[in-house]
Amino acid sequence: MSVQAYEDILNRAQKELSAEEQLKLVTALHEHATCKAQRHSITELEGLGKHIWEGIDPDDYVRKERDSWDG
Repeated sequence: MSVQAYEDILNRAQKELSAEEQLKLVTALHEHATCKAQRHSITELEGLGKHIWEGIDPDDYVRKERDSWDG
């Protein structure tokens, strides 16, 4: 965005919006930018923590967990 376009938008917002509306606008723009920058894919979690399970038999683990429910 050019400096002129930025100044035009800023001047218009200051003239046409109340202080509360300006705050809402800034907050909405900030939330949109923050949310967009932090978007991730669930597939990024693939393999996370797999080293913790190395050498553990899944069937044995589930059996032990279920046995612990009986108290």
